[in-house]
Amino acid sequence: MKARLHLDKEYRVGKSEDRLFGSFIEHLGRAVYGGIFEPGHPEADANGFRRDVIGLVRELGVPVVRYPGGNFVSSFNWEDSIGPVAGRPRRLDLAWRSAEPNTFGLDEFVRWAGEAGAEPMLALNLGTRGIDAARNLVEYCNHPGGSYWSDKRKANGAAAPYGIRMWCLGNEMDGPWQVGQKTAEEYGRLTGEVAKALKLFDPGLQLVACGSSFEKMPTFPAWEATVLEACYESVDYLSLHSYFGNRDDDLPSFLGSSLGMDSFIKSVVATCDFVKAKKRSRKTMYLSFDEWNVWFHSLAADKRVEPWTVGPPLLEDVYTFEDALVVGCLLITLLRNADRVKVACLAQLVNVIAPIMTAKGGPAWRQTIFYPFLHASKYGRGTVLDVRVQSPVYESKLYGGVPCLEAVAVADEERGALTIFAVNRSTTEKLELEAALDGFEGMRLIEHIELAHDDPKATNTRENPNEVVPQVSAGKAKIDGALLDARLEPLSWNVLRLR
Repeated sequence: MKARLHLDKEYRVGKSEDRLFGSFIEHLGRAVYGGIFEPGHPEADANGFRRDVIGLVRELGVPVVRYPGGNFVSSFNWEDSIGPVAGRPRRLDLAWRSAEPNTFGLDEFVRWAGEAGAEPMLALNLGTRGIDAARNLVEYCNHPGGSYWSDKRKANGAAAPYGIRMWCLGNEMDGPWQVGQKTAEEYGRLTGEVAKALKLFDPGLQLVACGSSFEKMPTFPAWEATVLEACYESVDYLSLHSYFGNRDDDLPSFLGSSLGMDSFIKSVVATCDFVKAKKRSRKTMYLSFDEWNVWFHSLAADKRVEPWTVGPPLLEDVYTFEDALVVGCLLITLLRNADRVKVACLAQLVNVIAPIMTAKGGPAWRQTIFYPFLHASKYGRGTVLDVRVQSPVYESKLYGGVPCLEAVAVADEERGALTIFAVNRSTTEKLELEAALDGFEGMRLIEHIELAHDDPKATNTRENPNEVVPQVSAGKAKIDGALLDARLEPLSWNVLRLR
């Protein structure tokens, strides 16, 4: 089969912000306890942080991490998580029916994020709490000193303010599973008032309002419109959440998941722009896709977990090679919408639907989805080009016609580099790709990275952590002037690097 990709240096989508490659740590399962934090582990430092995990997070280049939830945040009292550890209360987390010892809290997270090279992105409890708790938390984190909460922070060992810029105003507040679920009118009104209070403290704070919990919510997209009516000028981003899975073992539809993500983004953008027009506003609302991933493997196992335990094994999806291909397609979709999606968080980072897995007292390893995320984070920062794709199409139950080729190109003008990310969705046929590179004459091929495997269900495990790993492919791609030819294997993730 043949496919064609046409790009032009002058036709651009926009800049891919560093925050597009963010992630998420929630007090859920073994994300914190036994994931990033395991005192007594051979790799633990003096803070109890697993250095092997920090090394993998730094390898991924994660620029921002959302914390502490997620559903967890909607009944979380942030004050429980500061001060001397011995004096912190043990609580019951209603979101995940787990015990929360608060031995890892706010100050520890900020310290951990600094070690991991990531910016903290904090979520506020707008489920059981509101304006007062929010303003106090921001004061604790960001005021230099001389006030009640900032002096508490200093007494707790952090003399300098944390300077946290991004704040999520609640989490999935339309969800019936959420503690403190609200109507759109209730949430929009509360969010507008919280945003007003926080921006009185610091007009430069960047605030994220909750969109619908996912696209299939019965209120979508009316929720977005109603909420933004109340707080459009006060917030900076609207959130999106979406998870994908192959529950029916329908690989052709599963591989088309990014079409669903793209449709979701386009609908939210249209809703934001409707409110902008209705309000006669000059402000463009940007999007924070702060939860996205494949999630379905662990759903049955999660029902059998003992409640009210610390760090139970929840949402521990073991990812397959086909999951990695879908994650690659989702990353391409986020890049292709980089003009409006400015923040995105792969949910989550360690153990819980995560690219990194750990064993208690044992090693950490890279799941299959680690690799497309690594490549996108490493080579996908720059100017996203508005590419045109001509591709054979196959039929799927969920999405109808799905192009065999999913692709995007990113130019790094400072380094004189161009990277093409491409997935061949065909299960049987190679794709002969011809890419016309207008304005990029004189480039040479640096490398062709390929992630491929004969078995779509192949996984990386503790016993065999390198079953699915990328290879540098030789002889499958060449460049002649402004024309690139590449052979893409069936079911493959490809990174074509030019300079």
